[in-house]
Order: sequence, then C-alpha cells, then structure tokens
Amino acid sequence: MAELGVEARRREILTAALALADERGLDALSMRAVAARVGVTPMALYPYVGNKDALLDGLVDLMLAELLPAAGTPGAWDVRLRAIAHAGRALAHRHPAAYPLLLSRPAVTPDAVRLVDALYRALLDAGVPAAQVPRLERLVSTYVLGYAIGEITGRFAPADPRRHARATAAGGAAPAHQELSGVLAQPPDWDTEFTAGLDDLLHVITSHAHAHATRGVPAEQAAAARPATTRDRPIRGSASR
Repeated sequence: MAELGVEARRREILTAALALADERGLDALSMRAVAARVGVTPMALYPYVGNKDALLDGLVDLMLAELLPAAGTPGAWDVRLRAIAHAGRALAHRHPAAYPLLLSRPAVTPDAVRLVDALYRALLDAGVPAAQVPRLERLVSTYVLGYAIGEITGRFAPADPRRHARATAAGGAAPAHQELSGVLAQPPDWDTEFTAGLDDLLHVITSHAHAHATRGVPAEQAAAARPATTRDRPIRGSASR
C-alpha cells in the first residue's frame, strides 16, 4: 500500500472494497478479500476501516459521496431535485451489489447530511411548509431507492415470465389482469416510467406548496398562482437500460 494519509488510505481501501463488490457481489466482500485487493494483510485494514460492519458503513458513505455533484446542481428547485433523483438511480446501475446497503445501513456522515440538506433546500425553495419538508424528503428518497432497487434486483425484469403468467394463472379470479393482459405483455420503458413517477412526485410537492401559499386566497387567484415545474421538459442524464 502506498504511503498515504489516514483519510486517503481509508478512501483507497473503501474504493477497492466497492470495486470488489461490483465485480463479485457483497457475499465476496470479506476483510481478507479486501486486503488481498489492496495488497496488505487483513489486520492492516482495521486501523482505517474497523471491522466488517464499519467497512459496509464506509461503502454507504462512499456511494453517497458520488451523489454530491448532483446535489450541487444549479437552477430551480425542481431541476435540482430531478438531478439528485436521476443521479440516485444511476448510482444503482453503477453499484448494483452494494446499492441495497443504502436501505440497511445508517447514513449520518457529513456527506449524507449534505445530500439530505440539498433535498431540504429544494423543498423549501418550492414553497413547501417546513413541517412537511422531512416527510416529502422521505417520500422522494423512498421512491428513488425503491425504484432503483426494483430494477437492479430483477423485480422489474421485462423478460420475467411471471409478468405474462399472472394474466392467466388465476383465470376468472383475476379479471383486472385479464383486462390489462395486452398492457402487461408489453415491455416497459423504465427510463420513461421513472421520469413519469418523478413528475407525479413533483406534482404532489407543488400541490403542497400551492395549498400553503394560497390558504385563504380566493379560488380564481389561487389557480392563477399555481407554480410551474419542468414536468414536460426533456430530462438529461437519466440512467440507460
């Protein structure tokens, strides 16, 4: 291992661990395997990343750090929120094995706080009342994480035979499936669907902001004051399938 400062060495180890997870999955991520990748003994890792649990926490922080450029996107609140959401989904496609750790490990590091703060700022700038900001941040984060994990784990796999089997397996007991059989047989466009779901969330956010801003205002004036978003604008940098 090259002569580095403590933080630089820690980052080198975590980067190697994340690359190992990308290549071989989390099951292959042992302290011994990471040490071999870096070129040291397993005991040499402990001063920098602690035990296996601490290593996994470090991977969460390393992945969240990849989202910080998106968190610094300039522009209107919805442009910023879209950038973070699309970056969060793209992160899953870069690190499919490690990404589920974002749901199971604590995220209380400075980078995690900066990321959530950027989401809070976007919601506040949208005009969302302060009491609703944490809830709506959780709603957006849950959508992005859940959708992305559904993709990378194969839950949304277009070739899944269950997609077609559901329409006929239950016969008359599943009439809605029968009615939707033609739609269910079509492979979805995941980029378009993710963006449409994000559009729906932005509509919820603007509705909360609008209701707060126009409380006590006559209906005609309230309708004219509804804020616009980038709902129908092309989205740049979405994850490709």
